[in-house]
Amino acid sequence: MSASRNEHRDRAILRHEAEALASGLPALLVAADRVASTVSQGVHGRRRVGQGETFWQFRRYQAGDSTQDIDWRQSAKSQPVYVRETEWEAAQSVWLWRDGSPSMDFRSSPKLSLKRDRADLLLLALASLLVRGGERVALLGHDGTPRSGRAALNHLAANLDAATAPTESLPPKVMLPRFARVVLFGDFLSTLDEIGDVVRTLTGTGLKGHLVQILDPAEESLPYEGRAVFEGVEDDGDLLLGRVETVREDYRRLLAQRHAALADLARSVQWSFTTHHTDRSPEAVLLALYLALAESGGLTR
Repeated sequence: MSASRNEHRDRAILRHEAEALASGLPALLVAADRVASTVSQGVHGRRRVGQGETFWQFRRYQAGDSTQDIDWRQSAKSQPVYVRETEWEAAQSVWLWRDGSPSMDFRSSPKLSLKRDRADLLLLALASLLVRGGERVALLGHDGTPRSGRAALNHLAANLDAATAPTESLPPKVMLPRFARVVLFGDFLSTLDEIGDVVRTLTGTGLKGHLVQILDPAEESLPYEGRAVFEGVEDDGDLLLGRVETVREDYRRLLAQRHAALADLARSVQWSFTTHHTDRSPEAVLLALYLALAESGGLTR
């Protein structure tokens, strides 16, 4: 067989392998990368060199870790190789969470994204931006080991697509390392007391956070007319209204009060709060969120 024929065969094999690899990449991850790429054009990477002194945890060695960080004494006790993380290193991680409850499976038009899909997109796009800047990310309540690099994105995407993905209206009450960062995506339609309880638990160790409320535009404006039945999706029953337009102004007023209450809650613990509608550009809210993380000291420099 001639050399040119061998080269042609090798290129064909390589192309086939590349196409197979690309076909296995989740479409959501591709979309998230695209959004992150658009935003990253106006964002400069930040890195900061430093070492902490307070021990936080042992975690398994990952590709990309320095061998100098391996704790050989701990590793000798079992088969896996362990890395010793200090509190400073843990604090340079960002924990992400999204509401996976039934209320997120809503859209008022086929032209719009489900709230859950938009939350997944924003979570992965933010993770993509963060790992490009050298940060470590983790899915809150699912995996306590923050990861970096492309492996972190693949890990997050796989977990969001798995049966073990978050399905509750609010994140779990867990203790995170001091000065870490957490970003929560959801519609936050739970009671204000429940939301406040979770937020105050998460801030117990001094970490900063960000609430991103995701709503369908119809949830904001209540544009319906005439007789309508609103079906409950989380054991909250159905509601029949003879003329929706008669309650529209009261509904909007109550929703505005709720927005204000959530903003006050976030402000009371030095968090940020923003509302994003699924008919708006994901790039705009992603840029604002990334800059908020940077300004609050959540990113390495």
